[in-house]
Amino acid sequence: MPEDPHVPPPSSAAEASHIFAVQAVESGQKLLQLLQRRLNLPQGLLHRWIRTGQVRLNGGRAKPFAIVAVGDMIRLPPFAGSMTGRRKAGAGVGVSGDLPPLVGRSGDVWAFNKPSGLPTQPGTGHEDSLAGRLAARYAGQPYIPTPIHRLDKDTSGILLVAGSFAALSAMTSALRRHELRKEYLAWVAGRWPHDGGRQLTHWLCKVNAGAGERMRVSDAPGKGVEASLSVLPLRREAECSLLLVRLHTGRTHQIRAQLAHMGHPVLGDGKYGTPGTAPRLMLHALRVSLPDGETFACLPEWGPPFAVTAMPSLSGELVRPQGEEGDGPA
Repeated sequence: MPEDPHVPPPSSAAEASHIFAVQAVESGQKLLQLLQRRLNLPQGLLHRWIRTGQVRLNGGRAKPFAIVAVGDMIRLPPFAGSMTGRRKAGAGVGVSGDLPPLVGRSGDVWAFNKPSGLPTQPGTGHEDSLAGRLAARYAGQPYIPTPIHRLDKDTSGILLVAGSFAALSAMTSALRRHELRKEYLAWVAGRWPHDGGRQLTHWLCKVNAGAGERMRVSDAPGKGVEASLSVLPLRREAECSLLLVRLHTGRTHQIRAQLAHMGHPVLGDGKYGTPGTAPRLMLHALRVSLPDGETFACLPEWGPPFAVTAMPSLSGELVRPQGEEGDGPA
């Protein structure tokens, strides 16, 4: 099919300025996916460019879902640069702030200590987010580092970010296979009644959508999706308890909803408990272990009387029985 008739043909110099080689950090993506990440333009527009031959892969036509490799040459239409510049300028509005502290990295997997109050992704009512800060920090790079999973806005702690598409693909596959182990610290209301480790399994379903979204918890199988976690008490007092929680599934608000259902809501939780019981939501992503055993951990920055000064050991009491599903995304 002919190129867009409303766009004049480029000169050879202009055409050359819109040819680039696929970099290692973006290799393995579909062509359409790569262009979306690079250009931040609507999928429909990019699909039309590919379909009409205005995007060339190694000098020839290509399918939108062709997999690109390191060194592949991609040619864009000459007007793509100006469109991308306008789009990126608009996308940066409202995003400010530094990246959270980097706890560690394993290849292109980075672990940040996300502060309470910073959303993982932009959404209704807030433009600032970790994803937005990464996009602003790495604007113009072949691949924008991408959060691998999510933490609730008011949950602090370890959040993994992929610095390449290969790392993102590997870690999302590990999430689907339940090969990431994630542990949390939570201060909850009341004295936790169990001495040792205990596994909790419930069924969750969403009640509302959007900002008012919350989960309804049931003890009856089939009333929603299965949610499972293990709990080990670290401190038990008359009015509150400190729990070590290991996720076995990754459901929306899972820890908060399940613990509240048990009669022990997370302190400071205005959605499932009482917000005034603590200065903030007392839930922290303490530790994440990768499939190869590499572990990232950081203690919460909680002041007295909630301060935690020593890293809890990896407890065998929190190991899920063999044959059951492992960790899912948080």
